[in-house]
Amino acid sequence: MENKQYLSSLKVLVNTPKQWGAFNELLESNILLYQRKLEQAVDMVEIHQAQGAIQALRKLKQLREQVNAEKK
Repeated sequence: MENKQYLSSLKVLVNTPKQWGAFNELLESNILLYQRKLEQAVDMVEIHQAQGAIQALRKLKQLREQVNAEKK
């Protein structure tokens, strides 16, 4: 599977607490930004864009579990 190559390259990021913590803070900050945009959206396009961005950022927050699941 092609993803194994990429996932193994990310092990340093997800298993280094300082780096992973900083990455998570960045993700949380961006999620909050898009939640504010979602609250202020006036049309369906803006709503869908903000929802998609939040969904993608939340998926990135699960990266550690995905990378470490490949160890097994």
